[in-house]
Amino acid sequence: MTQNTLLTQEGHTRLTQELANLKQRQQHLVIQIEEVAQPDESGEDGLAQQLKEELEVVIDKIGKLETSINNAKIINKQKINCNVVQLGCTVTLKLSSSEQREFQIVDEIEADPSQNKISHISPIGQALLGKKINQEIEVEAPIGKISYKIISIN
Repeated sequence: MTQNTLLTQEGHTRLTQELANLKQRQQHLVIQIEEVAQPDESGEDGLAQQLKEELEVVIDKIGKLETSINNAKIINKQKINCNVVQLGCTVTLKLSSSEQREFQIVDEIEADPSQNKISHISPIGQALLGKKINQEIEVEAPIGKISYKIISIN
């Protein structure tokens, strides 16, 4: 049984575009392979083999994205109860210093730490789920335990 993937609308749009780009890349690779796959006496060209390996990776990514998109349920931000942290919520955290960080909790396929989108199965994501404003969490990190206080949930 396939489980629904919970995506934000922005994440769904981004993944759909990524899928379209991968399908174009797949077509391009097939054409390249056909052009260079003229075996000589020593067998198949090394470039053709490299392109075939890249094609396998692209096909695998396409399959995973298609499954996720086809089983996606879009998170409706207006219907999210952000009294507690859950998928789709944006959480502002205060570190033990005065520094603040903001994260959006998303499904792992949509996670992008560079955009402050963290997976609900990441250590911070797991620690935050179900928590309320003013609660404190501790997360084990390579540098030791890090304490956070939830400032806001949107």
